[in-house]
Amino acid sequence: MHWDDLRIFLAVARTESLSGAGKLLRVDPATVGRRIARLEEGMGTALFAKSPQGYAMTDAGQRLLTHAERAEQAMAGALEEVQGQAGSLSGQIRIGAPDGCANYLLPQVCTQIMAENPDLEVQIVALPRVVNLSKREADMAIGVSPPATGRLLVQRITDYKLHLAASRAYLKHHPPIKTLDDLRGHRIIGYIPDMIFDKELDYLNEIGVERVTMASNSVSVQFNWLRKAGGIGVVHDFAIPSGHGILKVLPDKISLTRSFYLIRHADDQRLERLNRFAAALSEGLRAEVARLEARS
Repeated sequence: MHWDDLRIFLAVARTESLSGAGKLLRVDPATVGRRIARLEEGMGTALFAKSPQGYAMTDAGQRLLTHAERAEQAMAGALEEVQGQAGSLSGQIRIGAPDGCANYLLPQVCTQIMAENPDLEVQIVALPRVVNLSKREADMAIGVSPPATGRLLVQRITDYKLHLAASRAYLKHHPPIKTLDDLRGHRIIGYIPDMIFDKELDYLNEIGVERVTMASNSVSVQFNWLRKAGGIGVVHDFAIPSGHGILKVLPDKISLTRSFYLIRHADDQRLERLNRFAAALSEGLRAEVARLEARS
């Protein structure tokens, strides 16, 4: 069995399709299919159950998965050892993050890291859901709560603040807001209730707001509604400086605190390259949150 066979096996296991694996590996899906068939023939057992819904691992495939992931870690460690651990970072690193962090923090933080490491490639996957590290959707992820299951390495990065906010234009043309009861006469912007993927994001329920009239699963869409004088919503303090005219509402009565966590594969802590990037990312995020919140 060759490492390249295991690499293709892992891609199909994680994407559950030949086309998905082909895109991941930049290989024709038909080639992926032939390689999987050859691997199954060589092992004398089916590794995947094929159906119109995709490729699901069989029991034999599940058993092979553990060994294939160990081989993947060993190959990554060997490459790192040969290339050396000193000097600048290189290669591709993919980060998964909720879109608030991905839009308002990660671009500037990663730009700084890449300025110091010109051979580094960074991909930011902004998803309004939890990033699946077990399927290698990313090398590491930023979450708003620590995962309860899985072989994962979890580190709290920093706390951040959120407040009710609205644009100056909206507040100028609508009734004044002096108490929480005054919110009833205003349009409320927030998440689509049944698409809140983490309880930590259920801000409006926490402050007693029951009805959302302008809703999106994207923080960026919500923020743009605020910028366009659409209504009032809960906003990250670190996003406010980019709003040009976004003002806090009832800041002395409503203030929320949440945390960002860096989540990694437990086995990846043996890879110095990822350790160094994770340290730089965490330090950069702490500094950027502090800088932007001071301006909000």
